Amino acid sequence: MKDIMKVGIIGCGGIATGKHMPSLSRVKGVEMVAFCDIIEERATRSAEKFGTPDAKVYTDYRELLKDASIDVVHVCTPNRSHSAITVDALHAGKHVMCEKPMAINVAEAQKMLDAAKETGKKLTIGYQGRFRDDSLYLKQEADAGVFGEIYYAKATALRRRAVPTWGVFLNEYEQGGGPLIDIGTHALDLTLWTMNNYKPKYCVGTTYHKLNRDTDQGNRWGNWEPDQFTVEDSAFGFIVMENGATIVLESAWALNTLDVREAVTSICGTKAGADMFPTLRINGIHNNVQYVTEPSFSSSSVAFDPAGKPESPADREARLWIEAVRNDTDPVTLPEQALVVSRILEGIYTSAKTGEIYYF
Repeated sequence: MKDIMKVGIIGCGGIATGKHMPSLSRVKGVEMVAFCDIIEERATRSAEKFGTPDAKVYTDYRELLKDASIDVVHVCTPNRSHSAITVDALHAGKHVMCEKPMAINVAEAQKMLDAAKETGKKLTIGYQGRFRDDSLYLKQEADAGVFGEIYYAKATALRRRAVPTWGVFLNEYEQGGGPLIDIGTHALDLTLWTMNNYKPKYCVGTTYHKLNRDTDQGNRWGNWEPDQFTVEDSAFGFIVMENGATIVLESAWALNTLDVREAVTSICGTKAGADMFPTLRINGIHNNVQYVTEPSFSSSSVAFDPAGKPESPADREARLWIEAVRNDTDPVTLPEQALVVSRILEGIYTSAKTGEIYYF
């Protein structure tokens, strides 16, 4: 077991500087020793802020991967490049944390999973929604059988007017889609994980480009350029699993609604149900009387934080990921699970384009 885990960062944009680097900096025994970005200045700034004194800067990720001292690589680039970089990193002997979604399509995601199996290196995907206190508690209760058989669920990621106007979020070529693949993927992952159901049978999907051309936008992050908004503004899916369970998926960056919730799930089982609106609520029947309970997460739970200190979902994700590498255990988010998320997203997009049911 190595005392120090050396990490390389590939892609030094917003998700890397806002989530990955700060969280890794708080994990004991981790050093960020290499930073790569096609814009050298971004990599340099990241190295100066988060790197070791001798941290190296690259503009070509292949050069970073030649450094045999690097144990772990975090891939924080646009969706289109996730697969190629991850596969190369795995074959270079690195363990890989790749930001969500796993890849731009199922074929590229499968290449990542195959490479992980071929090399024996660990691969995980950045679904940090799993690491919230409410998510972990809900999963624990589901695994304990509190809900019985979960046969209906809603995966929700709805924004009223919060279109990301930076980076390449609006570029379909680079990202593969809009809110469905960006935030809907978090809600779907959380739902499948809670249900522990990864066998989809068929789905029906719809995508909409209804508000892209608006000039009176009221957007949280300033107006978007209508001509650059080439992805959907909202997308919805109806998914039936092999065991008959149903999942409704709702996702939007811009929707005329007050029902705003992001990366949450609601589940209905034979014994009880739960939702996350506005906080985690568990409902059921006890002694022939309806009940609702609301667990309190006002302070850190020692069940999830060994140090007994408040820990953000991103920090918890980073810590548990590094622990999995150190201890040679499975990461919380398995690549096989993330691949199913990508399969369903692709099914919804395909159904929306063809107007037909998509069978898996």
